[in-house]
This record gives sequence, C-alpha cells and structure tokens, in this order.
Amino acid sequence: MSLLILPGFGGSGPAHWQSRWEARMDGATRFAPSTWDRPDLEDWLAALEQGLEQAEGPVVLVAHSLACLLTAHWAARHGEAGHIAGALLVAPPDPEGLAFPREASAGFREVPRAAFGFPALVLASSNDPYASPAFAQDFAQARGAGFLVMGPCGHINAESGLGDWGEGQRLLAAFAAGCGQPVPVAEL
Repeated sequence: MSLLILPGFGGSGPAHWQSRWEARMDGATRFAPSTWDRPDLEDWLAALEQGLEQAEGPVVLVAHSLACLLTAHWAARHGEAGHIAGALLVAPPDPEGLAFPREASAGFREVPRAAFGFPALVLASSNDPYASPAFAQDFAQARGAGFLVMGPCGHINAESGLGDWGEGQRLLAAFAAGCGQPVPVAEL
C-alpha cells in the first residue's frame, strides 16, 4: 500500500503535517506538478497520473486544500478508481470564496460534482477561512464521501499549529483500514 501526498497551493512546506507524514511514513510519496504557486489544472492532473503510475500497489490519496479539487477533477475524468483504494481529503476550499487563490481560478473553479469511484473521507474545520463547513459537507455529499468536522482548526495546515497531527494520523489509519489498506500509525 502506498500513500500519495497531494499538497495544495504553495506545496505544504516543511512544518505542514503532510510534509511530516511524507518524511516519516513508509510508502509515502508526494506528487510533483511543475509549480506549486501558479497551479495549472492540466499540469496538476498529469502530475497526479504520474504519481499514481509510480506508486506501488493500492494507493490512498492524502489531499489538502486545492488538491481536494484536483481529486474531484481526476475522478470525473477517469470514472473508475484504477488502483486508488481511497482518498482522505482535508480542507477542500470553496472556489467561489473570497480567499480562493486567484492563481488557481482559471482551471480549478468549475469543480465536477461526480461521485468518486473509490471511498473517500472529507475532513473540515469549523473555522476554515477558505470554506465553510456547509461547503465542505456539500463537497463530500456530492462525491459520496464521508464527512467529519474537526472543530476549530483553521485551514488544517502549518499555521493551525497541528505539528505532526496525531489525530489526523489516527483518522487516516482507521479510514485506510476500512478500505482494506492498513496504515501503521506511529506517533511522529
């Protein structure tokens, strides 16, 4: 089983829980688009495809922010899951929101509402500046995904002060086990 880490706009720096997980979890890799700061949907889709092709065995996607929208675009284009066992989608941003990055507006704004062909769990924050819990819940429901509000965690990123985000690790492990893909949780 592999974890494919899908950071959002800006690429999840070293203090972000995604980077910490990637560095410490066996089988975790990061997809690599051409640029993190000027996201191009086609480039990001190609990078996701390449990441999936290079992954060994079933893959659990671990997406944050803009990469949640990327996952929706990929799923709508591909229909079938391929070797995606599931997706943990953290803090999907509202593309109609005032805080949505202008640099991502062109390609990412029109998000397909098709159901995913794989299990998914959407995690949201009650005080995310990029999306309301209602938006995140609608995002989850439209795609047949589970949904959980984490409480007041901001954008669930490095600025949220989550460190290694042990609660997220435990949720990932439980979710992946439900997909038939055990993930060992080690306190980071």
